[in-house]
Amino acid sequence: MAGKDRDRFSTATRIRLLGEQTAARVYRSQSRRQARRSRLTGRAAFLALVVCSLVVALAYPMRQYVSQRADIADEQRRTADARQKVERLRDEKARLQDDSYVKRLAREHLHLVLPGEIGYTMIDPEAAERRRMEEGAADRPWYSNVWDGVDNADRRR
Repeated sequence: MAGKDRDRFSTATRIRLLGEQTAARVYRSQSRRQARRSRLTGRAAFLALVVCSLVVALAYPMRQYVSQRADIADEQRRTADARQKVERLRDEKARLQDDSYVKRLAREHLHLVLPGEIGYTMIDPEAAERRRMEEGAADRPWYSNVWDGVDNADRRR
């Protein structure tokens, strides 16, 4: 055992251990410096610059592309609406070729009465009340009647 202790405390052993510890410390400090330095290398900076340039270069064309796609969708919707309107108008045109349909429209909208028939017109009770009120308007100045007409038109909206 005495031989083992002597090896343990010999100068050569101490120097070797001291050298190993120093080498380990140097290696750790170098790896720390390299870790700090390797965070942003020249290649990484160049890659970041290229990526940013691509994003800036493609931003406007992509915006235009998205905008044009929205315009195309809007025009397609308008085209579909126009086709539906054309189809409705074609149907109406076909219906107007029928004489009975035209007679019905003339009776409803133009109050057409055929010979031998008696036509009746129903008066709206609210319209009759308005007429009675307007008959009393002859006693007032003309500008009051104009303003009343404007007020009544405004209320109907």
